[in-house]
Amino acid sequence: MAAVYSRVIDGRTLTLVPSGWTYKSTFVLYDRETSTLWFPYRKGLMGIQGTYFKQWLPKVKAKDTTWKKWKKSHPDSKILR
Repeated sequence: MAAVYSRVIDGRTLTLVPSGWTYKSTFVLYDRETSTLWFPYRKGLMGIQGTYFKQWLPKVKAKDTTWKKWKKSHPDSKILR
């Protein structure tokens, strides 16, 4: 199951990447700007170590769809390869 999170905190946009670590069988994310480690919870990502310790990046509403349906609604969309 996928989730979408805001990457903006304190007016800055973070670049989230896999940290290579897992906790409770769940991937931990890392942001390149502050080296904070982020763990996913129901309401969003919580900083578990680093600059944004105990702060949240909220979950964003997203719709699960197929490429065919997406392309019909957004005909100018392109896939980057």
